[in-house]
Amino acid sequence: MQHIGLFFDIVGFVVQTLPEAQRVLGVTSVGSLIYVLRGSKSSEQVEVYDTVSNDSLQSITIRALVSPNDIVACAHYRCAYISDGSNKCIHRVGLPNGAHVTKWPVNDKPARLSVTDTHAVLVTCDVARKIKEFSTDGQKIREIQLVQDIVSPKHSIQLSSGQFVVCQGDLGDPVHRVCLLSSDGKMVKSFGAAQGSGNREMNVPAHMAVDRNGSVYVVDVNNYRVLLLSPLLSFVREVVSRTQLKWRPLRLWLDTDRRKLYVAVNKLEYDQYTAGRVVVVSV
Repeated sequence: MQHIGLFFDIVGFVVQTLPEAQRVLGVTSVGSLIYVLRGSKSSEQVEVYDTVSNDSLQSITIRALVSPNDIVACAHYRCAYISDGSNKCIHRVGLPNGAHVTKWPVNDKPARLSVTDTHAVLVTCDVARKIKEFSTDGQKIREIQLVQDIVSPKHSIQLSSGQFVVCQGDLGDPVHRVCLLSSDGKMVKSFGAAQGSGNREMNVPAHMAVDRNGSVYVVDVNNYRVLLLSPLLSFVREVVSRTQLKWRPLRLWLDTDRRKLYVAVNKLEYDQYTAGRVVVVSV
């Protein structure tokens, strides 16, 4: 789980933007390196940047990757995990240079990823409405079937308490919200309702990060913003705005040591993403 200290009187401000290229489907970091997952590429899908200078250092090719959906890094095992929707699998990539790549099956279409405090991988399966937990070598630890009213779960993160936060909602869904679930997947409380653009509404919440205080950053895709929720899932503020992002946000990553939020944004033209970049926000 990503951690960072929180000061409620500070609003995020943009400090840098990584280069524009093909659409971005994920961003993560380990130590001094940032890893950016690009879509629609058959090679060099992961670009590596320096966290201080933001200089491009190298690219990593995952040859069997067909439909990338998200990337998350694990500092403990020095690897990154990438979800592949078409192959219904997870690719494990050795870091820093991708020298050793393996893959293992999920047996459901994987959506977004996170890493737990015990260094396991959480795979959210939106169509099957499941959270699956795997070891770093792909052994399934457990599977949680979500309750019926959690439709289109996109991303899940396990808290230090053992509970989960899950964001749900897609185009056409009646409810767009962030849910707090018990360790066995039962609803505890939620934030949000019908889709909208108000302070207590969202329109396709698609990705999250959680700080060490339990506060939640949420990508609100169709409102072009990032919201900050309290540990009790109450609205705190719009921490990154449409004006700051300009393009549609899809993913984010919270750098614990440098107090930076990396937001993957994509340019939408004629209902297609034609370009992508990463906006670096100081929080």
